[in-house]
Amino acid sequence: MDTLKGKTALITGAGRGIGQAIAFRLAKEGANIVVNNLDAAPANETVATIKAAGGNAVAVVGSVTEDGFAERFIQTALDTYGDINIIVNNAGYTWDSFIHKMSDKQWDAMMDVHVKAPFQILRAAAPHFKAARKKEAGEGIENFRKVVNISSVAGTGGNAGQVNYSSAKSAVLGMTKTLAKEWGRFKVNVNCVAFGWIETRLTEAVDGEKKAIEVEGNAIPVGIPSPNLAGMKMMVPLGRGGTVQEAAGGVYLLCSPDSNYISGQTLVVGGGFSF
Repeated sequence: MDTLKGKTALITGAGRGIGQAIAFRLAKEGANIVVNNLDAAPANETVATIKAAGGNAVAVVGSVTEDGFAERFIQTALDTYGDINIIVNNAGYTWDSFIHKMSDKQWDAMMDVHVKAPFQILRAAAPHFKAARKKEAGEGIENFRKVVNISSVAGTGGNAGQVNYSSAKSAVLGMTKTLAKEWGRFKVNVNCVAFGWIETRLTEAVDGEKKAIEVEGNAIPVGIPSPNLAGMKMMVPLGRGGTVQEAAGGVYLLCSPDSNYISGQTLVVGGGFSF
């Protein structure tokens, strides 16, 4: 408890699922949380839950792909809490098709949310990281900040029907390794978590009728046919999908002080499964 007391963590896509679980875990450890979500109601619910438990949180509603979002997100953290210690680039979704059926719109959507948005957020944070390190170095302080980018086993090994998502999540690995090299001098640990099968609304079982969510005016199919899930269960050495709390635990490891000498790495949270 309180391993992150006084730290400020920014988490995209934190209104539901894995992102919300990450927000709750980091808040439990004492961090101030800046919650982003595309929709206001889930973002405000996450904030209210954190506050009810005695924590601090503020919402920044909107799409991470909007013009100016990154600057608004970063500035809200600085205006509210005065510092940025942790950034978790979690927001995202899948929009699957085999390549011969995939549209440019599907490709661009995955690149925008999984690659361009994290790039813009981290670029907006860079001046603060640089200035904070300069100040702390002058005071003889070694203070580590954390970036955790979210990838997938589809990004580490590919996955049929997900050329757009897999390509985007693979790009996240390159971004992570590059920024670990660029930002080491600022005492910023930049790491990546690649999730396997985690049980969320995007991976819930579907039988017969397909389910969909709406993302920025597009109907996005979600869920996995039950027979496919049964096959996936057999492929996971631990015998089941992970919970969102277990997913959040992997992220927390790379936000904690125990990761101060770990940077440029990808942690697979998949119950032993990888492509």
